[in-house]
Amino acid sequence: MDSLLKHMVDMTGHRDHTMLDISVISAVQELARASQTRVLTIMHVRGEQYVRVRASICAGGAARMEEPVDANAPGEPIGSFPALAACIANNETSAESIAADGKRTLWLPIWIGEKVDTCLEILHPTPYTTDTIHVIGGIVSVYRNFQNLLDYSERDSLTGLLNRKTFDDQLAKMLHVTAEQESLEPGQEERRQHSDAEKQWLAVVDVDHFKLVNDKFGHLYGDEVLILIANLMQSSFRSQDRVFRFGGEEFVVLLRSTTLDNAQKIIDRFRTNVESHDFPQVGQVTVSVGFVSISPFESPVIILGHADQALYYAKSHGRNQACHYDELVSGGLLQAVASNDTAEFF
Repeated sequence: MDSLLKHMVDMTGHRDHTMLDISVISAVQELARASQTRVLTIMHVRGEQYVRVRASICAGGAARMEEPVDANAPGEPIGSFPALAACIANNETSAESIAADGKRTLWLPIWIGEKVDTCLEILHPTPYTTDTIHVIGGIVSVYRNFQNLLDYSERDSLTGLLNRKTFDDQLAKMLHVTAEQESLEPGQEERRQHSDAEKQWLAVVDVDHFKLVNDKFGHLYGDEVLILIANLMQSSFRSQDRVFRFGGEEFVVLLRSTTLDNAQKIIDRFRTNVESHDFPQVGQVTVSVGFVSISPFESPVIILGHADQALYYAKSHGRNQACHYDELVSGGLLQAVASNDTAEFF
């Protein structure tokens, strides 16, 4: 009982999805004596469902977050897990399968309303007792409720995307991690300038002529445009990227660990997906994008300001395009004349 209470306190003491994942699999692993416990992300990409491992722990080991083997792939098709696929299709709360060697796998989808995007997977060699199933069910209920609370505080109520406050927190964390990874060594700064170097990126997205949409069709259709664009963002960007609604018709994306060429391709894929989408009643809608690489040696205000300047250039030079800040500066199309920690002047 003391161990269970300790884990409950640990789970509810976090205000971060990552630490919540670590806490829940640590609790399940210890209390259920599992051989392995994982948190799975259930992704919906262009009408298909995929499974990707988000966090894992093995018996005798420490819990850890998992990085995808292929950052551009959505994960394994859910068809690779037939028992889990049937469980989700039938809106069930659990599923179990037994392998040829007798090892058992228990899946516990985390339902929030009628949606599921997270699942616990527990591997164990023997059947669980009723008491153990009851304890696991209690842990899952606390995890689900607390995850729901975090979502409520972190997400925009209209689009379901992450909100401005969450963006501030995640950009600060990304800058901290990037600073640790990019501790300057002789010659390292020059290598980071190469276009094939993997970097973190920030992109600002703005819906073109959105005021005209509201004025002509009304705010209900304007809201529907924002919701559909949010859906296109979630399906166009990768699972490890983070998408935020900044306010009004402006969105922000944090792209993780990719090259300039890939960042341009990913951003342009989203832009063309919006351009080719048929918005009900409204018809065609386009977006403009400004993006910049994230340097741990610059403040968040400066980084965001650079992306905003690239966005402004895109909107004032035809719209429906994505502009890279560094390319605009190196091409003489933008010129920074002075800067400090809070503002940069052009």
